[in-house]
This record gives sequence, C-alpha cells and structure tokens, in this order.
Amino acid sequence: MPNKKNLKWYVAVLLFVAATAFLLNVSYKAYIDTGARSSKYRISMIMKSTDSEFFKSVFSGGNAAATEYNVELDTMGPEDEEDYETQNEMIREAVDGGSDGIVFSAVDFNANGEAVDYAASKGVPVVIIDSDVNSDKVSRRISTDNYEAGRMAARAVIEASEGFDEFHIGIVNFDRNTENGRQREQGFREAISTDERVQSIESTYVLSTVDDACRGTKELLATSPETNVIVTFNEWTSLGVGKAIYDLGNKDSVSVIAFDSNEVCVNFLETGEVDALIVQNPYAMGYLGVESAYRLAEGEELSEDTVYTETTIVTRENMFEPEYQRILFKYE
Repeated sequence: MPNKKNLKWYVAVLLFVAATAFLLNVSYKAYIDTGARSSKYRISMIMKSTDSEFFKSVFSGGNAAATEYNVELDTMGPEDEEDYETQNEMIREAVDGGSDGIVFSAVDFNANGEAVDYAASKGVPVVIIDSDVNSDKVSRRISTDNYEAGRMAARAVIEASEGFDEFHIGIVNFDRNTENGRQREQGFREAISTDERVQSIESTYVLSTVDDACRGTKELLATSPETNVIVTFNEWTSLGVGKAIYDLGNKDSVSVIAFDSNEVCVNFLETGEVDALIVQNPYAMGYLGVESAYRLAEGEELSEDTVYTETTIVTRENMFEPEYQRILFKYE
C-alpha cells in the first residue's frame, strides 16, 4: 500500500490528467462549434489580364489584403484580354480545386455569367471587381462608378477644349461586350451631348491591345479627318491612342482624354499627346475584393452589395502637384 506522501502524489496526478482531458474536450468542442480551420482560406483572383499596370496594381492590393488576413491568394488571368473562355475554365478549376472564394473581373458581361453561377451553386462566393458580369449570384461588386467616370471624361473634354468652336468626337473603345467600357461610353455620350458645340460622335471598337487601338485610331482619323477630340476608356487603348497621336504628330490639333495611369500614359500627358487622364484606384479594388472574399468565407453578411472606389481627373496643369503625384504614382 502506498504511503501518505505517495498517495497525495497519485491524487495530484489523477486530478491533473482529469483537468487536462476536460480542457482538451472543451477546446475540441469549441473548435468544432466555431468552424475553426486548420489551414488558411484559399482565394482565387481571376482578372482580365496579368501584365497591365492596372491589374498589377489590383494584384498588389489583393496581396496586401491576403497578408493582413492570412489568406492563400492565387492570382491569374488569360494572356488575351478578350479571352472569356479561359476565364470560365479558371473559375471552374478554382471551384473544383477547393477555392473558398473568387475575386473576378469579367471579360464578357454575358459569356462569363454561367461560370459565375456555377461557382455560386457550389457555395463559393464571388466578388466582382472592375468589370461586371450578368449574374444575380454575385455577393459583392467593387469598381469605379463607370457611368460617372464616363461623365467625368465629358467634363475633361470641355475643360481641355475651351477654345474649340466645334466638337467632332471619336470614341476608341474596347470590346463592346465588356460592361465597364459600355457604361463609360454611355455616361460620356449622355454628358457631352448637352454641349451645343458637339457636331458628331463616332465610335470605333478595337481589341484591348496597344497595337489594335493604335491602328483603329489612325483609321478613324483617316476616314474622319475633322475629328478634333478622341476619348478612350482603358489602359491598353489609352496607350494605343497616345501612340497614334505621337506617330501622326497631331497632338496640337486633337484633344485626347484617356484612362488609367502608367509611366507611358503619364509621359504622354506631360508631352501633350494626352490632355487628361481619368485615373482609377485598382489597388483599392484588389484590396477590398480579397477582404470581402475573406469575410464571406468567414460566413459574414456584407452590408453593401456595391462599393465604388475613387476616380480622379489628372491634367497637364495639375499633374505635378503633390496630391496628384500621389494619385499617379501611388502603386509604385
């Protein structure tokens, strides 16, 4: 029989084991009840491309949010910004591969809808950023207010062309099936049509590439030589229009209002090929997109279905002011 000293030791050990077992059981129950995970959430960010400065800024914002919320982030996009089929494949692969959420910018408003519906049907929340999709299964939309951005472009035309007696306007727009381009053109047309100097507005649609936008701009100016204003609505077309104006040497006779900010666009603004840039906030879109996907994966209900990020008009007159320098170069 153990002595009193040993008996006390045995009792202490038994009490410790019992208490430890109790705490482990409570902790495991709490783990099960709260849905705690043994691994990170995995979010798939599927954009229209991966090599434009705009989407590099989106990815930068997304990566910042992924670090903050301890998320595993997969970033991807097709090589061709017109390739909605590859985007659809990427969505399905993300869903079937166990993604906990998708952040998506649609190439084609209608053609990407079915893939987004598929993701939602499998319980994977989809957050749309930048370019919308025809689906009522989207959990949140985060973008520029594209209609208002088009109206901003109209205001920029009026401010940049105060000495013009007449406006003969050419619009160089990207794929007409992409919703943000369509909304920007709609907002621009409705706003500029109130100015009595407008004599004509002609649209040409190009691939979302520098070369095709350059070609389309030169063709527009050749067939409509009276054109004295050109408006264009994304980074690639802005670069193509600027290049065409540079090649033709007619920066003094054609006023150009373009979109987005990169080193070449800013140089065109400084040297006169472009008269104003409508600058969006892709970093914020990326950050808020990943943050929203994380919160949805956590089971949180989001209070706002639509979130608009900031847009600013930058001109040659204000581009060197500190406030506008931060807007132009905030993603460097």
